[in-house]
Amino acid sequence: ETADAASVDALQSLRRYADEFLKRKLDAVPGVAATIVAGGFEDEVAVFVDQSKLAQLDLTVAELGQKLQATNVNLSGGTLEDGAQEYLVRTLNQFDTIEDIRSTIIFQRGGQIIRLGDVAEVKEGQKDRDAIMRVNGLQAIEVSLYKEGDGNTVEVAANIRAEIERLTKNLGEGMVLTPIYDQSEFIESAISEVQLAAFQGAGLAVLVLFLFLKQIRVTLIIAVTVPASVMMTFAMMRLFDISLNVMSLGGIALAVGMLMDNAIVVLENIARRREQGESLRQASETGGAEVSGAVLASTMTTIAVFLPLAFVEGIAGQLFKDQALTVTFALLASLILAVTLIPMLSALGAQSEAALPPSAASKPEQRQVVRRIFGGFLRGVYGVLGLALSALRLILRPVMLGFDLLYAALAQGYAQLLVRALQSPATTILISVVLLVSSGLLLNRLALELIPNISQGEFQVSLELPPGTRIESTDALIEKVQQGLQDAESVARTYSVAGTGGRMDASAVSGGENLGRITVVLAPDESGTKEARVMQQVRRVLDDEPALKYSLERPQFFTFSTPLEIEVTGTDLDGIRSVAESLVSSMTRSGSFSDVESTILSGYPELQIEFDQDRIAALGLTVPQVAARVVDKVKGNVPTEFTFQDKKIDIRLRVDEGARDSKADIENLIVNPESSEQVRLKTVAKIFEAVGPADIQRLGQQRVGIVRANPIGADLAEGAAIVEQLLDEIPHPLGIKSHVGGQSEEMAASFNSLAFALLLALILVYLVMASLFESLLHPFVIMFTIPLAGIGAVLALVLTNTPVSVVVFIGGILLVGIVVNNAIVLVDRVNQFRR
Repeated sequence: ETADAASVDALQSLRRYADEFLKRKLDAVPGVAATIVAGGFEDEVAVFVDQSKLAQLDLTVAELGQKLQATNVNLSGGTLEDGAQEYLVRTLNQFDTIEDIRSTIIFQRGGQIIRLGDVAEVKEGQKDRDAIMRVNGLQAIEVSLYKEGDGNTVEVAANIRAEIERLTKNLGEGMVLTPIYDQSEFIESAISEVQLAAFQGAGLAVLVLFLFLKQIRVTLIIAVTVPASVMMTFAMMRLFDISLNVMSLGGIALAVGMLMDNAIVVLENIARRREQGESLRQASETGGAEVSGAVLASTMTTIAVFLPLAFVEGIAGQLFKDQALTVTFALLASLILAVTLIPMLSALGAQSEAALPPSAASKPEQRQVVRRIFGGFLRGVYGVLGLALSALRLILRPVMLGFDLLYAALAQGYAQLLVRALQSPATTILISVVLLVSSGLLLNRLALELIPNISQGEFQVSLELPPGTRIESTDALIEKVQQGLQDAESVARTYSVAGTGGRMDASAVSGGENLGRITVVLAPDESGTKEARVMQQVRRVLDDEPALKYSLERPQFFTFSTPLEIEVTGTDLDGIRSVAESLVSSMTRSGSFSDVESTILSGYPELQIEFDQDRIAALGLTVPQVAARVVDKVKGNVPTEFTFQDKKIDIRLRVDEGARDSKADIENLIVNPESSEQVRLKTVAKIFEAVGPADIQRLGQQRVGIVRANPIGADLAEGAAIVEQLLDEIPHPLGIKSHVGGQSEEMAASFNSLAFALLLALILVYLVMASLFESLLHPFVIMFTIPLAGIGAVLALVLTNTPVSVVVFIGGILLVGIVVNNAIVLVDRVNQFRR
């Protein structure tokens, strides 16, 4: 919500509109748990007290506040019964206008009445700002909406957008509602892309089948298994309370190709039995049963790999649990359909009476009617799809001819290659070993990372100026960066926050006016290269600012640590600071890291006051009394509230506006205004500038300083190794220890967990095959396909320059269950021929 001009009146008007109207409307949206308004100027009634006039009345600021609080009354007085009527008694003497506050009687003696307006200036004002928001360089009001814990992000966001669209129609002149962040956009985009990929994959799989089989009926029978399996998968997802999200939909998309495998094997065997002269019904029965063992083995080996991933610890388990369960459900569904639905559909063309066994002829007429209806429905569906595929056949005829020639050449080439491999087993094994060793050497050269960087079209810049920097200075730097990005074609909009204020995401520990954050949203369809260019442009601007610490990062939907976090622990804070500062200096000089920062910060600059108790006692005062008067006169206090149009507005008492602008003003504060001989603060206390204590973090009951950084030109593992080397060169005082953590530590833990999952997958696959084949040798032969498949996987990673991450590791584990399927069917057929 932006204003045409950054005037106080405009921002105050916008804040009122957001507080009094927008917040109420948005709070009522279904699924919204909280609406937080920040930025602009909040209303406040300011009462600036004249110290000299107040002293003449022998009153203090605290006593003045008590009189205001006692006058502003809204109290329940119980109930009154008058016959059959009962009344609630309420004492009302609330402030309704500013004039009511100004007219409050604070002193009365001998007919003399002194009102608040006689000793103070009462006026409408604004609270001191603790946050400044900007959208595209214009100051703005931020309205943050948070959903309920069990709310659906996409659904709640849709409700909010609908309400905002209605509100936009009635906005005042100069007001604009600008969405700056919508978490549902990325979710919807990701889900849409996964759904599209699933449909494209299913379509391409059916097309490939059609090119191979060239039979419309057989292609349609196999294609039916995809929607049928997906529907069964949805039912099991509902049973296990798995939502439709990116990972579960990704599991379905991943399983689409595998869903047809079992159906293809069963249907191919039925076709082979038909070629041997069996009837359609007999071939459907015997053909399905004959390969049921191989189908069961291939499915169970894949499930044996996927299912354990649901129980992996760390980030891998969080990411892939839904996907692993979804794929498992889909494969179980495809197995059931392959041994039941596929033989039934293939037998639909058989003559019902001729093919029925004698016992079936006496079945009830009702069942025969249901069968005829169901069969007629399927034939109708097949007819429609058949017409579509017939048209597709005419269109793809040239492609099919070319495909046939290519397939024939490949089949002939494979047959010749197979003969040569069988004739020269030693050469075949040697070539395989050389390729395997070469791929292992290439694997060691690949970079390592925890999770691949995903460009979401935006990034954030976190700024930290020296402690004590005023919010206006922080905002000025942010405005400079935003103005530098206004002309960039790749930037759609920028949004910034100077300070932290009352935002829900503000940290109570690390908040302050010296902190800022800029969110840069890129134009649609911008590539990752352009994003990197804009980030570099921001770095060039910020590198020219002295004493500034900053970091750039992309938004994340999972809570990760910084790529590198070095924990320096101990009991001696000076020792921790020394090691942390030396490490920051070494990492910066190395040129291998960016965004290097430390949590060991300088304290906040303070004016510290040390009281002389003897002098204070001589005045008949106590230290707490004088300290309270200092607080009242510098910070002010809020004794009561002013109610205006159902809104509570603070009434703040403080000394004259010009009496707290400098150290001299603090020194000249009167500590005994009730006395005829006024004493100033500097006569009873020493006032000097100092640096307050820094925030102290603890880890395991020990003080800790954390150094954070992002590696440049090196992967996560290399960056961690460089840090370890730098730490070895830094002398550590007695009792000070350092440890490299962050994403590098999480990566090591996840990789160890996944390595165990890989070992477990290999063992389970072998055990499943051994039990189904009733042999220890045949599964051992099949297992050799796994490392050979790794050759192609490593080559693909090298060609695409893809680092090894948790996602790649998961893909390698899934490969174990997939690549053995073809070998299982091949070995099973060889065994059948041998028998």
